[in-house]
Amino acid sequence: MSPHPVAMLLALALDALIGWPDAFYRGIGHPVTWCGALISKLDQRWNHGRPLARRLKGFVAGLLVIALCTAAAAVLQSMAWPVLTALLAWPLIAARSLHSHVAAVGKPLLKGDLSAARREVAKIVGRDPALLDASGIARAALESLAENASDGIIAPLFWGALFGLPGIAAYKAINTLDSMLGHRSPRYRAFGWAAARIDDLANLIPARLTALLFALATDRKKAALQTAWRDARRHRSPNGGWPEAAMAGALGLRLSGPRIYGNEVANEPWINAAGRDPGAEDIHAGLALYRRMLILSAALLGLTSLLWGLK
Repeated sequence: MSPHPVAMLLALALDALIGWPDAFYRGIGHPVTWCGALISKLDQRWNHGRPLARRLKGFVAGLLVIALCTAAAAVLQSMAWPVLTALLAWPLIAARSLHSHVAAVGKPLLKGDLSAARREVAKIVGRDPALLDASGIARAALESLAENASDGIIAPLFWGALFGLPGIAAYKAINTLDSMLGHRSPRYRAFGWAAARIDDLANLIPARLTALLFALATDRKKAALQTAWRDARRHRSPNGGWPEAAMAGALGLRLSGPRIYGNEVANEPWINAAGRDPGAEDIHAGLALYRRMLILSAALLGLTSLLWGLK
């Protein structure tokens, strides 16, 4: 059996069962925050000058962060058994955290407490929660669930299964670079260009795999696959539309659409435009779909380990 898929399966199990405890956050922080601190320092020191120079320095900064994280992970893996590798990979998977954050939106929304639901959804999306009605809150939560299922779970597992701890560490470095620098604002349009492009490439396969897993996890398989194939390209992201469209088709909902960020209106097209608007109960349906998708992912890792071991 290949040690990499086994280690990722154990890491997923650990995260799903207990997540990353608050005591660990308080005591040692989290690997992503360590990586973020390095990115922040490079941003402060290098993000200046003419656009071309900033683009070049952003590219070098991205390569430096990815190389350092990957090298550190390679050293640790060389000294570790698969079980220890799983322990080291554990904090780089966010399955339980994502479920908890989305469920925290659904609970008050189901009770009709829009104020509490808006406070919770503001923790996971960038749009102004004060402008969201009940349907808008539910839509934002489900979109976050779908996209982060790819970025936070399937993509790290995919790269970890292929390359072990260096693979998952490299991916998390790439994803953190994109989340911190890959914006279209004047400050990051040049400096974060490379971070955004590298992240697009790293998520190319995992995003489509996530869509397939969502389709396999629902009894509306045909609708999920058709919606993903038809509408994923409408999304502002080259990858984010795949899991989002698959979830929209699986649940019979319309997602995406116009939204407001700060003072700007983003006239995004609808995904699954013929679907109904989501409600509080759809958040729970989306979470159930997400849990089934995680079970399928675990089964796929186990099967991959067995098949790899037969070579």
